[in-house]
Amino acid sequence: MRRTVGIVITVMIGLALITGGWWWFGPKDRTAAFRTVPVKRGDLAAFISSTGTIEPEELVDVGTQVGGMIKAFGKDKNGKTIDYGSVVEAGTVLAKIDESLSLAAVENARAQLQQAEANKTSAEANVLQVKARLLQARQDWDRAQKLGPSEALAQSAYDQFQATYEVTKANLAAAEAAVVQAKAALSQTQAGLSTALSNLGYCTIRSPVNGVIIDRRVNIGQTVVSSLSAPSLFLIAKDLRRVTVWVSVNEADIGKIYIGQPVTFFVDAYPDREFRGRVGKIRLNATMTQNVVTYIVEVHTDNQDGKLLPYLTANVRFETGRRENSLLVPNAALRWSPEPEQVRPEARTKGDSSRRSHAGPEAVRGGKGRGTVWVAEGHLVRPVPVAVLLTDGTMSAVEGQGLAAGLPVVLGEGVGEEQDGPEAGRSPLLPAKKSGRSEGKGREAAEGDR
Repeated sequence: MRRTVGIVITVMIGLALITGGWWWFGPKDRTAAFRTVPVKRGDLAAFISSTGTIEPEELVDVGTQVGGMIKAFGKDKNGKTIDYGSVVEAGTVLAKIDESLSLAAVENARAQLQQAEANKTSAEANVLQVKARLLQARQDWDRAQKLGPSEALAQSAYDQFQATYEVTKANLAAAEAAVVQAKAALSQTQAGLSTALSNLGYCTIRSPVNGVIIDRRVNIGQTVVSSLSAPSLFLIAKDLRRVTVWVSVNEADIGKIYIGQPVTFFVDAYPDREFRGRVGKIRLNATMTQNVVTYIVEVHTDNQDGKLLPYLTANVRFETGRRENSLLVPNAALRWSPEPEQVRPEARTKGDSSRRSHAGPEAVRGGKGRGTVWVAEGHLVRPVPVAVLLTDGTMSAVEGQGLAAGLPVVLGEGVGEEQDGPEAGRSPLLPAKKSGRSEGKGREAAEGDR
């Protein structure tokens, strides 16, 4: 009995080994099941992806022209003390600096002005006196000339009258010059008073524009010093209803950016909301970081609801191409090629040449290249040459003779359910993509705009 059981067990083990060996080492079926996806018709857009920072369209840096200690802050539009986020209007008092030194300078300038006015009045009165003396000296000199040196008028007296007249005439010129000098001194003191009053006015810091306080850089009791440069006290955003995104674009992609180009972007604060804008300016002052040259592109967008706060990070997509109502296939279908025995017999010669002309990664990335997709017919495939019109890095818009919506194009080999949509042909090891985000990244996603 035991011997019979042993024989049965030995036979079963032998059969299992024979079956496993035949399955492992035996001939493979080269016409395995294909993973396919149907050709679809739809719209496709290609993008360049980058990151940027939200910036106000116009910033005003408010400083001070005088030094001193901050004594108090003003009131904003709502009657609250000026602080971060305060809404202000042009002329609103932002802060006040200690005025004691400026007030003393004003009083000193006023005293000097009064002294200069007195000096001017004195100089003008002196001119009148000299004119009166000159009149008398001229009359005496005229009489002396009529009499001449004689027994009635001694020579010495005659010379004295002449000298007095000449000296008085010179004194008048000096007195008139003193008046001019007094007037100049008066103008100088008036300018000094104007300067002192201006410095006194500068002690009150006012907003030059309507806007919002982005940054307050001083506190009450802090002393500011204005020497070689004006210290910055407040940073005001003129209008936050429109903002600008400063986007850093690689030199390889800058040629695809143009003024007025449509742009979409997301911010982490509102991950489910898509914002739109347009390129407003391409700055020419490039920067180099680790041998990578980048340019700043300004994207203008509306912010009527105030959701976009200054300095948020934006994930930006520049639209570089769009195809509407086109036939769409996954890029994996353009990269796959069969073995000769998997091609239908009547197309094997053509299939071999199609394999040799199969689109490589460069053709798929660039768009407007040539490629081949393989249509599954049972356990065999047939080639369909196509022209790649545009790609977003995952899907491609193609056209070709015999290609139509619904045809099952091959993504690869293996057992499994057919995949559909833009995730077809995607590696299962890659994380799932969020809806609404860019399907292609950087250069690869933008090459379709060539």
